Amino acid sequence: MNNYMLHLLQRKQRMGLDEKYMREALAEAVAASEADEIPVGAVIVCKGRIIAKGHNMTEMLHDPTAHAEMIALTAATEYLGGKYLNDCTIYVTVEPCPMCAAALCWAQIGKIVYGCQDPKRGYSLFTPSLLHPKTTVTHDILEDECSTMVRNYFLGKRK
Repeated sequence: MNNYMLHLLQRKQRMGLDEKYMREALAEAVAASEADEIPVGAVIVCKGRIIAKGHNMTEMLHDPTAHAEMIALTAATEYLGGKYLNDCTIYVTVEPCPMCAAALCWAQIGKIVYGCQDPKRGYSLFTPSLLHPKTTVTHDILEDECSTMVRNYFLGKRK
């Protein structure tokens, strides 16, 4: 097998894993929606294993910082017993906000994979980047499912 074919095969396998873990994040988003929270979910994976999950809990905890990423980040660092997540990937249904991106920067997360962009409040609106320089990003994984969930939540609120 030539290098190009090997690259395509590896890319397909990565995409399959990204979709698998994004579906886990979507399940967390459903839990948020069922609790009447904005439906954002996150999971953190380390060495092929989910080590933390979270969904928005700002209403339940009366805490504006209780975003899905922050809940998962706290659980992951507790699980690993340290504050750095260099070998971890966070899967989150919506592009992280600046607060969450900065927290992920401080944790030195290895990779961020998100479902849909947040054109009004996403971290990518800011220059220079709020992420750690070594963090890699993949986006638009299961974008339709992720964006539909958020859109439907807000449409329901406006009725």
